[in-house]
Amino acid sequence: MNNSWNKVIYRFWAPFYDYFFNSGPFLNARKKIFENLDIKPRSKILFVGVGTGADLQFIMGKDISVTAIDLSSEMLDKARNKHDAPNFTFTEMDAQHLTFSPESFDMVIANLILSVVPDPDQCFQEMIRVTGSGGRIVIFDKFAPPSQELPVIKKFLRPVVAMMGTDIGRHFEQVVKPYENHIRVEEDESALFNGMYRKIILCKIQA
Repeated sequence: MNNSWNKVIYRFWAPFYDYFFNSGPFLNARKKIFENLDIKPRSKILFVGVGTGADLQFIMGKDISVTAIDLSSEMLDKARNKHDAPNFTFTEMDAQHLTFSPESFDMVIANLILSVVPDPDQCFQEMIRVTGSGGRIVIFDKFAPPSQELPVIKKFLRPVVAMMGTDIGRHFEQVVKPYENHIRVEEDESALFNGMYRKIILCKIQA
């Protein structure tokens, strides 16, 4: 997995993405992510890897400022065309190298991105950097079960699935471990498919 290949594969995915990942059980899971999410008025929100903008429908009409980034211009165009609101800004950007200043946002939402980027550690570090002290990082993604090895079939399928633009073998616990002094896990629960997809809410500890 690398950025060049991801641009190619998500150019292919763009016309069909919503049929698979913004309907049925995925739509219900997305709704669950935003249930009871405390988004205060005038908050600055960053969507990392916004894709086709499937999540933006759940925050429409709120008194907030939204910045949405994605590596794929085709996916970003889909999002922009669906959600043309004056408080939304769409920018093509690599989630592993965010160009924002430290602590620029009150909340960072990273749905289905840590399993996609080539370097999830770098991406996670960047998300923490741009989140303000006391701010939240919201994650909806697929992860391998904690402290368990992948079943043989998943080990076999992992490189094949990676060619489609995602990794089925990443452990969130390994990604978060180096930053345990900087964040606090407030919520971690199953969101879809018996825990294969999880809803995780983190708080950046105030310095």
